[in-house]
Parts: sequence; C-alpha cells; structure tokens
Amino acid sequence: MPEDRAELMNFFQSEGIEVSTVDHEPVFTVAESGDLHDRIPGGHTKNLFVKDKKGRLFLVVLLHDANVDLKKLHQVVGGQGRVSFGNADLLMEALGVTPGSVTPFSLINDRDAQRVTPVFDAAMMEHEILNFHPLLNDATTSIKSGDLLNFAKACGHEPQVLAVSDEAKEKAGASDL
Repeated sequence: MPEDRAELMNFFQSEGIEVSTVDHEPVFTVAESGDLHDRIPGGHTKNLFVKDKKGRLFLVVLLHDANVDLKKLHQVVGGQGRVSFGNADLLMEALGVTPGSVTPFSLINDRDAQRVTPVFDAAMMEHEILNFHPLLNDATTSIKSGDLLNFAKACGHEPQVLAVSDEAKEKAGASDL
C-alpha cells in the first residue's frame, strides 16, 4: 500500500523537515492551479514522470512555467534514447500516485525499490520555498528547497540538480544542450 498524506507528514516530522499545507479543490493540471499561485507563496511546479528506452524511470521536477525540450531531455538526465511519459499503471506501481497528483513527495513510496531517479531543475532549486501536492492533488505543501533535497535523500534517493529547463540552461550558459 502506498503511503498516505498522514504518513508523509509523519515522515517529514521524523526527519525534522518543516512544511506547511493548504487544502484546496483538486487540481489536475498546471493550468487549473493558477489561483493557488496568488494564495500560496513560493515556486509552483510541474512534475514529469518519464522512462527511457531501457525502462529507467525519472521524475523530472520543474517550475510550472518552465520550458523543456522533451526530444533532448534524455541527454540531460542521462537516459538511454528518447524518453516517453510513463503510463498511469506504471506511475502507481513505481510511485504510488495517480496522474494529476505526481509529486517528488511520492519518492516516499519508492524507498525499497529505488526505481525512480529524481531530477530537480536547477532554476527551480533557486527558489527558497517550493510547492507540491502531498500525494493527492487536493492540497499543496510548501517546503524549503534544501529540505526537498534532504527529503529525497531520506527516501534513499540521490537527487540530481540539473539544468533541465531552457531557463536553467540559459543561466548556466549551456543552451546548446
């Protein structure tokens, strides 16, 4: 059984990670979450659950308005061949969440298998506070960017902070990727 919100909050507490959560109507897309950006301070995000040609799984986390070249994403994250989106069954199997509720907090459900490689966009990580769903899309949890890294590590993952978005690549001077 995947962890639920209460178990996630207990995990944060046991790791000494401070978060705050705001309940709201379920949102399934970045477009539906627009009014939340005004109500909840910090970087708002989107999450891409992708797999490469060899079946390696990646959770790519970026700012909500970031641009990314999906045709070249595999080169940035170290995938074998172009990546494609993982389907709903694979998402539930690997991270214990449904489409519309994808979040880096779902790494809590990959502690044993360690199947998913988390990739956090460098531009996103410049924000002090970041916002994600706490395993369901009917709330938003705010966390410090440094604590997001600590959370991923506490789940047994070594998150990669890479210039994934066009914005991060421009700042890094690597726009040719």
